[in-house]
Amino acid sequence: MNPAPTLRPPSPRVANIAIAVMCLVWGSTWIVIKSGLRDLPPQTSGAARFWIAGFAMAGLTALLRRAEGGARPPAWLWLSLGVLNFGASYAIVYRTSTLLPSGLISLLWGVFPMLSALVSHVWIPGERLRPQQWAGFALGLMGLSVLFATDLPALGPGAIPAAAFLLLSPVVSVVGNTLVKLHGRGVSSLALNRNAMFVGAALLSVAAFATESPSEARWTPAAIGSVLYLALMGTVLTFGLYFWLLRSVPAHKLSLIAYITPSIALLLGVLVGGEELTGSIIAGAASILLGIVWVVRTRAPEAT
Repeated sequence: MNPAPTLRPPSPRVANIAIAVMCLVWGSTWIVIKSGLRDLPPQTSGAARFWIAGFAMAGLTALLRRAEGGARPPAWLWLSLGVLNFGASYAIVYRTSTLLPSGLISLLWGVFPMLSALVSHVWIPGERLRPQQWAGFALGLMGLSVLFATDLPALGPGAIPAAAFLLLSPVVSVVGNTLVKLHGRGVSSLALNRNAMFVGAALLSVAAFATESPSEARWTPAAIGSVLYLALMGTVLTFGLYFWLLRSVPAHKLSLIAYITPSIALLLGVLVGGEELTGSIIAGAASILLGIVWVVRTRAPEAT
């Protein structure tokens, strides 16, 4: 049997364009989720997104599987990724999107890279944190404290519990990503994502069946457009580009996504969603984003 051909690494220009596309699309998904929930219940919307994304990824896997190479992912790994990253994580995001502004949600979810670095410090050999990175954590926590003390209470009594619940989403996603990082080397990312997306779609469908009524869903053109955009652009395209670049582009370059995406989401929330941008949100955002920069852009010393 002939070995699978090796994919050529992208040129710096192509890599930069791909990163820009991911930032723009992922930055826009928060406001698109929010707008789609005007017509669709949250778990119904999420389930539809991942069923479409799963079938689209299945088609891409059939076309590109041989070119990508990689071993078949173990069932426990794609089950874990599906349950944690696509099932539980997005169930939380969609539910809290009915209660909180999209810009704030993106900003709160922006703690993901900091949590990821902390977990890597404990579990990944050679990825120890340096003092400047610990200072980044302190800045990020300071920014969260500003938001919890000022703008969240102003949104009503349910805002703080909703925000605290939302923070579980990046936590479970970090667990899933760490499992993939530890045990997913050499497996097909296409097959891994395809299987995990179907698992997430099934779990979100169960949640929708248990907590929502089909009569609540209004499949307007805007609702259908939001689901298609989130499935094809916000899931298939972006995750496909990310795992393609991850094979050859330095991780510190991909880390740009972590602090550009919340900035775009905040801006779109104000310009498109009519969300308020207060001085305390700006201060909290600056603290969180600077903390992310310090955490993800500072390389740990080489392991000895």
